[in-house]
Amino acid sequence: MIPFYNLSQINKKYENAFSIKVESVFEKGWYILGDELKSFETNFATYCGTNHCIGVGNGLDALVLILKGYIALGKLKKGDEILVPANTFVASILAILQADLVPVLVEPDPETFNIDPEELENKISVRTKAIMVVHLYGQVAAMDAITKMAHYQNLLVIEDAAQAHGAILNGKRAGNLSDSAAFSFYPAKNLGALGDGGAITTNDDTLAEVIRSLRNYGSEEKYVYQYQGINSRLDEIQAAFLNLKLPDLDSDNNLRRLIAKRYLSEIKNNKIKLPFYDGSENHVFHLFVIQTENRDELKAFLASKNIETAIHYPIPPHLQKGLSEFNNLSLPITEKMHKEVLSLPISPLLTEEEVSYVIEILNSY
Repeated sequence: MIPFYNLSQINKKYENAFSIKVESVFEKGWYILGDELKSFETNFATYCGTNHCIGVGNGLDALVLILKGYIALGKLKKGDEILVPANTFVASILAILQADLVPVLVEPDPETFNIDPEELENKISVRTKAIMVVHLYGQVAAMDAITKMAHYQNLLVIEDAAQAHGAILNGKRAGNLSDSAAFSFYPAKNLGALGDGGAITTNDDTLAEVIRSLRNYGSEEKYVYQYQGINSRLDEIQAAFLNLKLPDLDSDNNLRRLIAKRYLSEIKNNKIKLPFYDGSENHVFHLFVIQTENRDELKAFLASKNIETAIHYPIPPHLQKGLSEFNNLSLPITEKMHKEVLSLPISPLLTEEEVSYVIEILNSY
């Protein structure tokens, strides 16, 4: 069986070094907001090219804290509209709702899967105050056009970079292409922890200061609460593990690109639509997502040939029961995409032979 993603094998090489790190954390007896977190925040900010990184509990919290930070600073207020891709993972939309803001769902570009700048412009109203851009599947969105539009309209730009660790556009990494950005370190991400984890990056000193308080109950000084915050802090153990993995992120991303390039050049089947890729470093291929009209049939066929695949995501957010207020929306591009997408294995651990086998089987379908 060719697994979709073998997490135990991905993390195996860090086992010995991590055991030493864990022992060090135990000896210090400091498990929250300690030296490991400070070190990772410094290292990840440097990696992204930003002035600040704030480690938090998960990617959803990262988005919520950004929005609540802007509310605390008076740059957003309850009821403001935030433009967001219609075909994103549900967390992007949940964050906006949890901050008492209004998500406005925007159709994607059918080629790149990312939010369509033309559709964005059509959705801007007097109530629009920010654009939440999602670098879906690891490919940076059309940030040049989006940031230009946002600056003209005096809108904030927030990156949901949960799938784009290390992606580069015009010499800048994801996380440093906007006013602020949220990352997830869910175990299956390109930079994954051993549990939940997240971070916020920004060059805004004031926003960073507010978010550091908000993640810690709203406190800057122990037992003194300036804001109504939450408890969302990246713990020492997860920060230690991420510190070990961060130096390998670029090489792992390059391996993903090599596999993607083989898929793109060697899969030749008119029943399968391959993803758009311009060959640059703007895509880190967190996922390699194809489209086919007979998605479930193809998935079953690949399983019969011992190739594990996944669907990201089977039901679009606006058709979810938990988001019933959006159920009446008609979003045909998004709906078609969610019916047809299928994610192929693209782990950095895949061998040349395994990649060749996946290609051979797809071409025989």
